Amino acid sequence: MDHFAGIDVSLEQSSVCVVDATGKIVREAKVASEPAALVRFFGELGFPVVRIGLEAGPLSQWLHAGLSAAGLATVLLETRHVKAALSAMVVKTDRKDARGIAQLLRMGWFRSVHRKSADAQEVRALLVGRKLLQSKLRDVEFSIRGILRGFGLKVGEVSKGRFAARVEELIEGHAMLEEVVGAMLTARAGLHSEFMRLHRKMLAIVRTDEVCRRLMTVPGVGPLVAVTFRATVDDPARFTSSKAVGAHFGLTPKKYQSGETDVTGGVSKVGDVMVRTALYEAANVLLSRTTRFSTLKRWALDVAKRRGVKRAKVALARKLATVLHRMWVDGSEFRWGKEALVTA
Repeated sequence: MDHFAGIDVSLEQSSVCVVDATGKIVREAKVASEPAALVRFFGELGFPVVRIGLEAGPLSQWLHAGLSAAGLATVLLETRHVKAALSAMVVKTDRKDARGIAQLLRMGWFRSVHRKSADAQEVRALLVGRKLLQSKLRDVEFSIRGILRGFGLKVGEVSKGRFAARVEELIEGHAMLEEVVGAMLTARAGLHSEFMRLHRKMLAIVRTDEVCRRLMTVPGVGPLVAVTFRATVDDPARFTSSKAVGAHFGLTPKKYQSGETDVTGGVSKVGDVMVRTALYEAANVLLSRTTRFSTLKRWALDVAKRRGVKRAKVALARKLATVLHRMWVDGSEFRWGKEALVTA
């Protein structure tokens, strides 16, 4: 008889539930959230497990890799689906969550999630760290501007390189401001130095990556957009159609239809927010800053005339996801205009 196992992952200990093909609970336990401990648990069951499921999460990817390396059939479950399936439970505990996950595996009512490769996870860590430092750097700068504004001191529009000199010029002669804002400028200098170090690391990755360089032939797509898209998609073969990429990253409208009710809402915003933001920013650059014309820009301008600029940018972001994926799969570069077909 087939057996299925559900794991509700926690930081220290995970709840494990094993059920048979009829749904009967065979074994339940609390196991340390370590790949070796979980592999040992399943090895001591005395019978094979057809499939092991974990809800997708930061720790789940590490555990999934360890279980898969040990030869165990393991899948990551889509978080929204698991949450919706288990929402009917009146009492929610880790033990009951593990039971629910095991039953979802048994019935096949789940959607598996792609586990990123080690290289993709490293690049994602770099991008997250870079984004965090950039955000904190801006917070410090805005705080400095706000503090000085209370004393009637206006920084105004200055370049990044001139910001510290301009602030020091304004606070000269103010003992308290020199102490407080001076400490903030020191913190800003440290944040800026570390941000630039990670930024240069990101650029170095793009320079040596043939796929990123090819994606950058698309107008509006720079190093950050290219490496974000590449690290998030990871394996282009996991999409059977390039048109599905935009929907995967939440760039297609929501739909609710029931009886006489038929509502089309805004974009779903499911999937990875980092790559969705990057695609939208690339679309904004293509529409507002790129001077060289292309059939892609013409298409977006036509959408803007019919539906407005905001919707056109979202539609263009979705189209960019399709174009970037197709270029990656085909190994081709961006085509600015319709080219005549050449027949052999």
